[in-house]
Amino acid sequence: MIYDVAIIGGGIVGACIARELSKYKGQFCIIEKADDVACGTSKANSGIVHAGFDAKPDTLMAKLNVEGAAMYPELAKALHFDYKNNGSLVIAFTDDDMEHVQKLYERGQANGVPALRVIDGEELHKLEPSVSEEACGALLAESAGIVSPYMATWAFAENAVMNGVKLFRETEVHGIEKNEVSGGAESGAGLFTIHTGKSDIQAKCVVNAAGLYADKISAMVGARDFVIKPRRGEYYLLDNKCASLASHTLFQTPDKMGKGVLVTPTVDGNILSGPTAADGDDKSATETTAAGQDEVFRKSGKTIPDIPRRNIINSFAGVRALAYNADGTPVNDFIIEEDAKVRGFVNVGGICSPGLTAAPAIGVYVADIIEKIRGKSWDKNPDFVGVRKGIESFKDTDDQRRAQLIEENPLYGRIICRCEMITEGEIVAAIKSPVGAVDLDGVKRRTRAGMGRCQSGFCSPRVTEILSRELGIPMTDVRKNGGCSYILTGKTR
Repeated sequence: MIYDVAIIGGGIVGACIARELSKYKGQFCIIEKADDVACGTSKANSGIVHAGFDAKPDTLMAKLNVEGAAMYPELAKALHFDYKNNGSLVIAFTDDDMEHVQKLYERGQANGVPALRVIDGEELHKLEPSVSEEACGALLAESAGIVSPYMATWAFAENAVMNGVKLFRETEVHGIEKNEVSGGAESGAGLFTIHTGKSDIQAKCVVNAAGLYADKISAMVGARDFVIKPRRGEYYLLDNKCASLASHTLFQTPDKMGKGVLVTPTVDGNILSGPTAADGDDKSATETTAAGQDEVFRKSGKTIPDIPRRNIINSFAGVRALAYNADGTPVNDFIIEEDAKVRGFVNVGGICSPGLTAAPAIGVYVADIIEKIRGKSWDKNPDFVGVRKGIESFKDTDDQRRAQLIEENPLYGRIICRCEMITEGEIVAAIKSPVGAVDLDGVKRRTRAGMGRCQSGFCSPRVTEILSRELGIPMTDVRKNGGCSYILTGKTR
């Protein structure tokens, strides 16, 4: 099969592009090197839907941030993933901070951010009583929100697959060739052959949404020369008993390294704090450190004093993709363009913050680029279904509905994860969905089994058994998060 468009990368950006393209007639695919979607930056970030006041005016970042933020409420309803419009606050502690807050307000106005205003310390403490008494004011962005980044990625990818997009998992790209003569006659773009560890994939257009490795993919085909440098950020997560600490997303005034350490509620009722900002060379460096965790705790304490460290239930690190030109200068914007030298090859690189927010708008933007490459308008997919039903939460429903679920499927009567009250029915549904879980972390991200206080200490053996049964594989073949992350090595007797 020759695909009209092959998307390299199954993160939030690749998933949104695929879902947007699935609205049209054509053959589309996602090529993902991991065993699941959302296995890179998309699973380890702040989960913030930014209002859009931070990006410099007249940049793609600014344009697509504001557009993407406006799309999330309806998309969350249609695709059945959690989104909360909780608003954000950029907190000032000094007069200099307040001057910076005013500049952010003016930038937000220039970017077209709605419901944006500067508030004084009195109003700030009424909104957030736990905030430090030293705080003297803030920028309030009422349009900001929070989302589960991996749940959103799964929802977009699943809806794309429901509408005919092919998902290739554990399929790493090793090389790309372009034949200028054969194929692609309608646009003159030529035909790309994508060499993977499994088989060759041919496509008329290629979208490079490979995140941290977008520079490597671009170089394979001789397209734009840029470099992605990783910036690692550490976080900690508090037990949901600390949910009252903050209702808004709380930023400190940003510096040259980014938006700084934030404190925010999550859509699941926890409190998240981070990230740090450590530049390095290793794109796979997701370890946490004692120094990094101390830094997060110290800096978050400036916003909310006396955060109970004993209630930290997990820590993790994510890596952001910062784009630099070949001469070493920072790009300072998203790279989203058909390559000037390689027709039909679209780079979508340097998608760092606010990439999660902008992703739905990036999907629309890229679809328009590809339409121009084709030289003719897309025909609508008459079978497109723009809604998706996710997994119904047993924990969040009432007793009457719980009884009904158990009557319909007795597996809902078996609690597997006691911390989060996740049933076997939900876990099986996550495995059998159109983009189903194939390892423990996949189940965890889709159902929250293992995300509670014990961090899967009790439920992981049962989840392993369920994965073995439903996937039809030996328990020794069940993995935690792809690769060689096998849970068991054999029988003890």
